Amino acid sequence: MQRPNVRAIDTAVIDELLATRHSKWNLTVVLHIRRDTKRFSELQREIGAISQKSLTASLRILERDGFVQRTSYPTIPPRVEYVLTALGTEALKAFEAFEAFAAVHWQSVVEARRVFDARTADPLPAILDLPAAGPNDRL
Repeated sequence: MQRPNVRAIDTAVIDELLATRHSKWNLTVVLHIRRDTKRFSELQREIGAISQKSLTASLRILERDGFVQRTSYPTIPPRVEYVLTALGTEALKAFEAFEAFAAVHWQSVVEARRVFDARTADPLPAILDLPAAGPNDRL
């Protein structure tokens, strides 16, 4: 029996939200906005490998879902800034937890990929060429 003031969880919405978070760049974009308001060009420069199209798409998804607030200023050239919302700041906790996990376990992932690729006839393409990094190499 459900309590009257508690809405049932819509698993389709949860699945869609998780799939959206799984986008290649969304987590990276949020981690770059975590401390400061950022302009589009700053984000593109800091992230580096992201295309203008991918950054635009990620920012639009994050804005639509309420994680990022976009502010446009009527200047020439136009100035647009992005900042995390309260919802984005709450999601940041989970994103930073995953970042911490990745910082500790990235070498294990690289090794697991190497083992997998060595035993399969058709290895998956390299997602990242991860250089040897120190423990302090983070965003």
